[in-house]
Amino acid sequence: MTTPALTFDEIRTLPKVVLHDHLDGGLRPGTIIDIATEIGHPLPTADPVALGEWFRDNATSGSLVRYLEGFEHTIAVMQTPAHLRRIAREAVEDLVDDGVVYAELRYAPELFLQQGLTLDEVVAAVQEGLDEGVAAAAQGARPIVVRQLLTAMRQAARGIEVARLAVAWRDRGVAGFDIAGPEDGFPPTRFLDAFEYLAQENLRISIHAGEAFGLPSIWEAVHPCGADRLGHGVRIIEDVEGDRLGTLAAYVRDRRIPLEICPTSNVQTGAAASIAEHPFGRLAELGFRVTINTDNRLMSATSMTQEMALLVEAFGYTRADLAKFTVNAMKSAFLPFDERIELINTVIKPGYR
Repeated sequence: MTTPALTFDEIRTLPKVVLHDHLDGGLRPGTIIDIATEIGHPLPTADPVALGEWFRDNATSGSLVRYLEGFEHTIAVMQTPAHLRRIAREAVEDLVDDGVVYAELRYAPELFLQQGLTLDEVVAAVQEGLDEGVAAAAQGARPIVVRQLLTAMRQAARGIEVARLAVAWRDRGVAGFDIAGPEDGFPPTRFLDAFEYLAQENLRISIHAGEAFGLPSIWEAVHPCGADRLGHGVRIIEDVEGDRLGTLAAYVRDRRIPLEICPTSNVQTGAAASIAEHPFGRLAELGFRVTINTDNRLMSATSMTQEMALLVEAFGYTRADLAKFTVNAMKSAFLPFDERIELINTVIKPGYR
């Protein structure tokens, strides 16, 4: 007997883990409008539904310029402690509503200094908002664990500064470090001093690699820079021919280096032709440690439920498959081992039975 495909509503009830979710890419349209009105920032429209559609249309336009235009608006409304707190709190609320039980939210503190905040003040405000959201979720009997990942922008030069910031906040909500921004022309080795410092301090590292640029970007992220996880990493498929893995692909698979795959976003940026043709299916078959992620929930008009539902439709995944991918993600989280195991055994596995 064929098992019926999981429905969207069934997937929504399952416990989820998201490792790759940008705080500045997941705002509620209504919140953007509220804050933009307060600070006098012009928007394309003041209607929440239309604004959400505007962000989605820009992201799917095929134009990088239009895609990045969306972030000009989200970053503009994230420049004060009160606004950062609200946005962080609402991000937690939205993840809880989507069934997420563990999340790592990443952002670049250097982008939120336009009104005079310091890097420390940015991280503190975000953490206050996350704490508020986590406390409210616990009171509602829907607990969630949330950590920050601090990102340095590739095209800037604040890598070591942000790395030191991450270490300073490691016991106060920050779980790791990331670099993001244009891959082509800005290799991760530009931040080698930051990665060497983080290795000395034993802080975990995720590096955006293998999305807009191919295998050289992944190689640099893994070897000189020591990435614990690959942000996207989807273009590792370029080192696979049939069932034969090239040496880099074999290294990534054999070392169990997690791939933070964001299916909808990968299609929008051209890293995959479609969900049905997405390398996720083949990489999963070959035994890579694949995880499912959202990237930018606002820009992609998505959620963890939506990303899982698309993969179920494309590849016929079952509840057991989604459980495996979720356990993959929890095993790969920048959280102490005992806390990861507890969430797997007491929350995730029971939730998929």
